[in-house]
Amino acid sequence: MGKMYNSFVEWLNKNWEWELIGLSAIRIAAILVIGRLVIWLLHKTINRIVLDNVGKRTLSQARRMTTVGKLLKNVTTYIIYFITFMLLLSEFGVNLGPLLAGAGVVGLAIGFGAQSLVKDILTGFFIILEDQFAVGDVIQTGKFKGTVEVIGLRTTRIVSWTGEVHILPNSMIQDVTNFSIHNSLAVVDVAVPFATDVNSAMEWIQVTVNSLHHENIIQPPKVLGVQSITAADMVIRVIAECRPNSQSAVSRLLYKEIQEMLLSKSVSSSIKNEIQEG
Repeated sequence: MGKMYNSFVEWLNKNWEWELIGLSAIRIAAILVIGRLVIWLLHKTINRIVLDNVGKRTLSQARRMTTVGKLLKNVTTYIIYFITFMLLLSEFGVNLGPLLAGAGVVGLAIGFGAQSLVKDILTGFFIILEDQFAVGDVIQTGKFKGTVEVIGLRTTRIVSWTGEVHILPNSMIQDVTNFSIHNSLAVVDVAVPFATDVNSAMEWIQVTVNSLHHENIIQPPKVLGVQSITAADMVIRVIAECRPNSQSAVSRLLYKEIQEMLLSKSVSSSIKNEIQEG
């Protein structure tokens, strides 16, 4: 016991070993700090080159640049983390030569067991290259619908309009409906009593919708005419072309203005909004 104690005290008194430990600790701290600094500089560079020029591009180019910019930031972060990890291993005395040599064999073995991971990554790249959808688009895939928040190497994150976050492996994204590419159409059906003069009703509605001004309305709303007739009422259809994914807001505005006008004319009505939220 005494010999072990004396050996421990002798080791503590070796200044050169403490110097080596101190230098190693400094190098480890420097590697971590430099790694974070490089990530920060790369992200700033990507923002300056890609994301800051989004406003100068067309809509389709801006969508793709935003998505590619975020993906590049994701990739560079993973690469720097890997390099930092390897440098830290070398500081702890791990010989990187045999480790890197064996990585090829291990990678091949993992590749057979991680085919789904490879499929996720490849699908993610094709989503971006084919511009199927981009960050900020409202899409529906399967039973999930929402705004694309992130397109990553392996997964895509979608936020629904009620706040739920759906994280989907890219390989699961097959059939996609994109609501953010082309203009949408708000459709409102107005049911008025059968005895109402149809020409007067259509004229009142047209005058009312002509006075509407909304940032999302592209073309003035149109009264198409009588859509259907029953023994009790007739249905007059109104449409309005609006910006992508804004049909809900526009249809609610049409609903409000037409209903107020009909009430002022003492005409009872039932308005059916064909656009469903979410």
